[in-house]
This record gives sequence, structure tokens and C-alpha cells, in this order.
Amino acid sequence: MMTVKEALNHILDSIVLLGLEKTDILSALGRVIGEDIHVPRDIPPKDNSAMDGYALRSEDTADAGAESPAIFNIIEDIPAGYVPQKTVGPGEAARIMTGAPIPEGADAVVKVEETKCDDAGVRIYAAARHGQNVRYAGEDVKTGDLVIRAGTILRPAEIGMLAALGRSFVKVYRRPLVALISTGDELVDIDDAASTGKIVNSNSYSLAAQVMECGGIPLQLGIAKDTKEALTEKFRAALRADIIVSSAGVSVGDYDFVKDVMEDIGVGVELWQVAQRPGKPMTFGSREGKPVFGLPGNPVSSMLTFEQYVRPAILKMTGHENIFRRTIRATLTHDIQKKKGIRYFFRSRVRSQGDGFVVETTGEQGSGILNSMVLANGIMVIPEDVAFVKAGSDVMVQLIDNSQNFTKEPEYLSD
Repeated sequence: MMTVKEALNHILDSIVLLGLEKTDILSALGRVIGEDIHVPRDIPPKDNSAMDGYALRSEDTADAGAESPAIFNIIEDIPAGYVPQKTVGPGEAARIMTGAPIPEGADAVVKVEETKCDDAGVRIYAAARHGQNVRYAGEDVKTGDLVIRAGTILRPAEIGMLAALGRSFVKVYRRPLVALISTGDELVDIDDAASTGKIVNSNSYSLAAQVMECGGIPLQLGIAKDTKEALTEKFRAALRADIIVSSAGVSVGDYDFVKDVMEDIGVGVELWQVAQRPGKPMTFGSREGKPVFGLPGNPVSSMLTFEQYVRPAILKMTGHENIFRRTIRATLTHDIQKKKGIRYFFRSRVRSQGDGFVVETTGEQGSGILNSMVLANGIMVIPEDVAFVKAGSDVMVQLIDNSQNFTKEPEYLSD
């Protein structure tokens, strides 16, 4: 039986990157780009105005003030998107809109609030400095700059930059198709639950949601009955996917056929059982480089083993470098006792307190109690060599949602 560390290292060492695909930039949001992006042209391409106002020569405004405005002759209007037709000379100004190109001869823009127009021209009530309210060509990025590196996760800022560069399509790592198989004669789908009184196949939906959350595409293949023939049929159908994930049927019962079926269809089973709770009966193998996971059937065990092993595998396949959840240290609010020699994953609720965090379990920790996951925003991890943890001790907590990254009020206004 492998330790959690051994199992994780073994699985991740076998994972290879998926190929690249070309996609439109909005579809690329949140994905890892597979190419370097260089700037084909300066942005902005020309010097332009940062304000609505008047473009002029700053030296002509040296004596301008509130009591003695300088008067300029208006030679043209330059709306945004138009090219200036005239050169600004001494005592001349061009009315200009935000984003419009700066005309030849001008080196500053006086905002409209500091001016007044009348029959004499435009009165300037404040001296301007060279470069005032001018956005220079290449001020944002210059031709040839490496602006987005391969391996970057594309956020809204990168999407905007790609658009500014005229890149409507980019190469990103392909999203894996993840086949999901549930096993068990006791299972039914959602719509059949009321009439049969059997157990709803919630694993198929929680696992599909987990796949989607980390960027994969779930392929729900439904429920396989507890026979080798039915399970073999599902696994063969799953071979078209990039990853296969089954739940249940990996223990040592008379109807636990997953390990045998994996071997029958050519999957090399590389690990079976991990020293952890919940999730001990977990199987992993591969077929021609395709990862195949056999997860436990209990809802919590299934979700936790996905979280610890399948999720980082999917992220690695799709080009991510940071593939693990953030962990924090938190103060335990109550005693915990566990079996030595096994790494425990306790569903927990963590919250901020003072300058740190406190944590407590979400109650009963049975592997069939899905509500313990609903209540959790963290997983408290207690290592193998520990049997007892006293209240007040510092423990490690893996954050499984973003609740600790957000606040109800903007903290920058607290001053």
C-alpha cells in the first residue's frame, strides 16, 4: 500500500501534456496559452490625446493664468479616429478629442475645463508643460515586446491585450475529455430516485462538476451494473476520452470488478490502495499513456480522491504549473484523534480570526456523508505519524474554495 506522497508522485510522473488547439480568445479565458505573444506594432500606434481639449505648443502658454489667459486661434477639429490635416504653429491650437492623434507642431493638450471658447478663439487659463495629457506611441507596449509568455493562464487582462494586438485566435492547451463511469446495482439516475427508493448516482454529477471546475470536459457514461460484462462495455466506451475515471467497484468485495476489468482491456494497474482516510481503495493505471483512475464509491471518498489526485493530473495535462490548492496553517478548535500510519483528510470549516485562521471539522466524518463536503471550505490534513492533535494546535488546511479570498466589504476602505 502506497503512502499519499508516493501515490501522488507516481501519478503525476506519468502525466504528459495534451496538445495545443487554436481557439478564439474568449474561449481561451482561464486556459493556458501555448505560444509566446510578441507585439506586432506599437500600442498606441501614434501619439494621442488623453483628454478632450486643445492641442498646442506648450511654450506658447508660459504666461497663461487665471487672470491673464492666453488666446489661441483654432485651426481645426480632430475627432477620435480622424487624422490631423494641419500643423500647429505659434499661437494656434487644434480642438481635439480623447484618443485622437496629436497634430504636428503640438506637444501638449490643455483639458477643456481649463479653457473658454469665444469669437476671439480659445482662451487658455493655465500654463501647459511639454507632454501634458499626451499618450505617446508605444507607451503601453512596443513593437517586438514579449507581452504574454507561453504557459500563462489567460485572464481578462490578457484577453484584452490579445484583442488590442489584433489576435482573435490563439493556441492553448486542449481541454481533456474525461469519461466518468459509476458502478453499482443500487444506483439510479436523478429522475428515477422517487419511484425506486434506490440511491441516486450523485458521484456522476459531483465528479462532472469537479472536472468542469478544473477545465476538463466531462463525458458521463452513466451507471454500470455489478457485472464484469457491463463494466467492460463502459470502459471500452470510455477509451475515446483522454482520462477515464470510475467510481466504486475498487475494493475487495465479490462484485468489485474495476481492477480486473482495467487489466482485461489493457490498462497497466500501477497502484491499488493508498494509506489514507477516506479513499483507501483507490486504483490507478494507464493504457498507452491514457490515465485511468478507479475511485472509491462513497460520495466523500470519491470527491476527496479526485481532489487530491485527478485534479492536479488534469491541471498538469493542460499546461498549468501551479496544480495544487493553496494551504494555510490554522488553529484547531477541538481535539482530534486518528489512527496512526494513515494520512487523514478531515472535511473542515476554516475562518479568519485576528491575524490568522481557526478551523474545525464539519461534524460527522463518515465517507457517505456528502453534507460534510457541502459544509466544508477546507480539508484539514493530518499526517501519518500523528495519532492525536490537541485543541489549540496548528494544523495544515487545504482550501477547496475561494471563501477566504473574498470579503463582504472592501478592506481598502477600512482606513
